[in-house]
Amino acid sequence: MLNLYDTATQTVKPLALRDPETVSIYLCGPTVYGPPHLGHGRATLVYDILRRYLSYRGLEVRLVSNITDIDDKIIQRANDEGRPWQDITHKCESVWFDAMGRLGVQRPTDIPHATEYVSQMVDMIATLISRDAAYATSDGVYLSVQAVPDYGLLAHQSLDEMMSGGGDREVFGAENKKHPADFALWKFTKPGEPSWPSPWGDGRPGWHSECVVMSLELLGEGFDLHCGGADLRFPHHENERAQSVALGKSFAKHWMHNGFVVDLEGEKMSKSLGNVLNLLDLLDKYDPRAYRMLLLQTHYRSPVRVGQDNIDSCVSALSGLDSFAARTALHEGGVADENVITQFRVAMDNDLDTTSVMALVFDTVRAANSALDSGETSKVAALRAAVIEILDALGMHLSAGDDISAEVSALAKDLDAARAAKDFATADRIRNELQEAGYVVETSKEGTRVRRG
Repeated sequence: MLNLYDTATQTVKPLALRDPETVSIYLCGPTVYGPPHLGHGRATLVYDILRRYLSYRGLEVRLVSNITDIDDKIIQRANDEGRPWQDITHKCESVWFDAMGRLGVQRPTDIPHATEYVSQMVDMIATLISRDAAYATSDGVYLSVQAVPDYGLLAHQSLDEMMSGGGDREVFGAENKKHPADFALWKFTKPGEPSWPSPWGDGRPGWHSECVVMSLELLGEGFDLHCGGADLRFPHHENERAQSVALGKSFAKHWMHNGFVVDLEGEKMSKSLGNVLNLLDLLDKYDPRAYRMLLLQTHYRSPVRVGQDNIDSCVSALSGLDSFAARTALHEGGVADENVITQFRVAMDNDLDTTSVMALVFDTVRAANSALDSGETSKVAALRAAVIEILDALGMHLSAGDDISAEVSALAKDLDAARAAKDFATADRIRNELQEAGYVVETSKEGTRVRRG
């Protein structure tokens, strides 16, 4: 049984499913107004790994991940650039899914857009008003947090504790609120802004309301798991939960949050600090699998530092795994070592302990290489199959050189023939030719292997 840390209860507990054969997951998706950064990449990769593991264990996974395509940030960028706001959202959404594809992230089962659900949001807000949980003012409609007895559950603070924390922050519509923590469900439109009709006046929904409607519409009440980055825990996820409580509806049964991406000094990445790295730069400069490797070697709830040194280390580790897959290719087709697979499942079921899993993978690779070197080939096939099965289950697909063209493969054979004939000048010339074409050339007693650099 899969056990996951639950943010609400602060305990690692079994992921109890509404339907024993299906997992219903809601993952907060991007607000499409700019390129994805490393934090976006981490969140999508963490839950892609979770989703793949659940599927590996034989469960049907329905993953809903939204697109926030109307928001203050989108409107601000459109106004700054003099462009229609739809141009911003369409372009940025395309860039988003291109980046996720390069990372090897599976597309969500459902991709709802906020603008497709505005009428349902209006209906939900009307219901909250009818239940005396929300009220209209001169600038919008607000949820009354005092109508939610356990408000602050995900923040692990009471309402009084949260307010006593203070801090300098701009509060939307503060002068119209009944309580300082009340938050906007509907914002009345300013001149030139996109708007939709409502009984209280033309406007647009608040961010926190969008995810409530889309998750309940597509997954229904009491869905299994709500996911996102730690930065969304409060106020976004708490405010989603509060609306559902105020509606008298059962919301997510389990809350899962991944840790921050930090810079070289260990400081949280944020736009206010000006140090958010563009995920596209990472994908352009490195093997996209390297980021997945880095995250697999870090527990999902821990902060992760992304620097050239540890990305280079991951690239090197991937090269070693690819080499292992190529070296043992003749032993393909074995039945995975049962002991290794059992250890994999135990680690993953313990709150997605991918750090232990990757240690297990490298230990298994070393054991297989040792068996191959000592001539114990009967062990190699089972160990190789276990490594491939584990990495495939995590979305880490190895290259055994089968993506190399026939022409390049022929040059590798020519290089081996030249070495066998002790024509080292020809062998060096072929090696240089392949390297100049961008290939990595690795020669061992089994022969020459070529892979893309």
